[in-house]
Amino acid sequence: MTQTQTQTQTQTQTQTLTLTPAAAKRVALIAEKQTKPAILRLSVEGGGCSGFQYKFDLAEGADGDDSVSETDGVKLVVDPVSLDLVEGSVVDFVESLGGAAFRVENPNAAAGCGCGSSFGI
Repeated sequence: MTQTQTQTQTQTQTQTLTLTPAAAKRVALIAEKQTKPAILRLSVEGGGCSGFQYKFDLAEGADGDDSVSETDGVKLVVDPVSLDLVEGSVVDFVESLGGAAFRVENPNAAAGCGCGSSFGI
């Protein structure tokens, strides 16, 4: 099975979130350096410039009610409350002259800020 088929198959099972290959590669690198599993937890907290902000952490595993998607062996997990705010999103890792960061392309966000880490609905 090819990488694209594996990614498509996993996304078909959840239909909620996508972790790009670039983001998966970065998570795997960070997890290896910290000797942790390659599992990225995306959550949403109140605050930030626009009302909500994204929070990224390495997780030891998925909780029973988490939504899980997988790309290239790296898992992206989201709790049900946060999922309501980020469903359909794409998590990417971008590098530019201004720095490197995980970015969330969230179709539910009606507003965002320049830093890219907060959004409004």
